[in-house]
Amino acid sequence: MIANMLGTEIRGRLEELADHKTAEILRWFFKTGPGEYGEGDMFRGIRVPVLRKLCREFSHASVDDAVGLLASGWHEDRLLGLLMLVERYKQPDEAQRTLIFNHYCSRTDRINNWDLVDLSCPRIVGCHLQERDRLPLYRFALSESLWERRIAIVSTFHFIRAGDFGDTLAIAEKLMGDAEDLIHKATGWMLREVGKRDVDVLEGFLSEYYRGMPRTMLRYAIEKLPEPRRQDWLKGRI
Repeated sequence: MIANMLGTEIRGRLEELADHKTAEILRWFFKTGPGEYGEGDMFRGIRVPVLRKLCREFSHASVDDAVGLLASGWHEDRLLGLLMLVERYKQPDEAQRTLIFNHYCSRTDRINNWDLVDLSCPRIVGCHLQERDRLPLYRFALSESLWERRIAIVSTFHFIRAGDFGDTLAIAEKLMGDAEDLIHKATGWMLREVGKRDVDVLEGFLSEYYRGMPRTMLRYAIEKLPEPRRQDWLKGRI
């Protein structure tokens, strides 16, 4: 828990912003029931735009304050902590960036739903590994943790934006046989982002792998293709 006075103030603001009706909707949306991927997670009922505003309100909070929020049992507290880390990572301080990256990678058990992953990992993990060895992503891709595997593929969004597709394709290949629908969706999403920038690269990958690709992954990957071409892939007329 956060022990300092600022941490107490942040928790107080989060409690003030709680909305029980919204919390019910979020518990359903993020699948918190028995046996579901978000089983047991607790929601205060605070939407992302409100959390982003709160992040700006506490722009003076430290990395330790942000990391402390990851220990919370409340989903929104953890998301606020991650949004704060994303903002701190933007500062041109390499030592602090490395510290944030290390904190992130050592606390993936607290980054345990798809929104927590997607709103943070490209801007921290992907950005940090842009000019570094990307082996951590391949370790995550082989993890037993659903969320670490999602971090592996979604972090490559940062590379995609820079026109660098190699790791996205390599990790997508490793995740081809994944059992989790959330991984199929994330991988298809990243492949779609590749295709938006270079359709030939996407279709080259698909021509080799689409027959063994989970249907959801394929549908996500080809979503932005012209409809006749999309139907060709769906019906195997390639």
